Amino acid sequence: PAIFMETNITGTHNLLQLAQTFGLQRFHQISTDEVHGELGPDDPPFSATSPFAPNSPYSASKACAELLVRAYIRTFGMDAVITRCSNNYGPNQDVSKLIPKAIVNILTGKKVPIYGNGQHVRDWIYVEDHVDAIDIVFHRGRGGGIYNIGGGAEHKNIDIIKKIASIAEIIGDHIEFIEDRKGHDFRYAIDNSGMKEEFGWEPKVRLDDGLAKTVYFYKKRL
Repeated sequence: PAIFMETNITGTHNLLQLAQTFGLQRFHQISTDEVHGELGPDDPPFSATSPFAPNSPYSASKACAELLVRAYIRTFGMDAVITRCSNNYGPNQDVSKLIPKAIVNILTGKKVPIYGNGQHVRDWIYVEDHVDAIDIVFHRGRGGGIYNIGGGAEHKNIDIIKKIASIAEIIGDHIEFIEDRKGHDFRYAIDNSGMKEEFGWEPKVRLDDGLAKTVYFYKKRL
């Protein structure tokens, strides 16, 4: 956990100090839906006003970073915005992450390790949609505003693996269940209504299309 504290707490504070010293016009803190904790199967998605309830050292450090930004807004009058995103995927993502690891393992005939029973639910957003949302909030967001950015594509981890295998047209048993991760939240989901109402933003890339683009990218690299 120490690397999260160093990067997300001390690192964010260092950047805030530099932004203040050099008079940056705007500071944009990119956070995560994990600061809200986990959702049950029937809970409504997180909104920008959902309370903090982080369950892991990583998510706790991201919540701390947000509070530092808030403190600089209030104490020093800094112009800053905060965005919280759901799980990103797309070309060039590090292969330690679920989707690229699944793609590479399936294409090379290896099993895909999946935590617990594979029933954990995540909201997926294609990287280009997230970048578009960041650009909009950075240039048009209200000072001190907090915006939740999600893909509107909730799926169980095990179903994501099956989708990838289907897109890659590879038949067989691709899954290896492994011990669940410590502090592993069951479900995340984000309510995009604030982004839609204020900016007219919605994700453009459907999950199946985004996965197809991503599979094609990693297939070319092998």
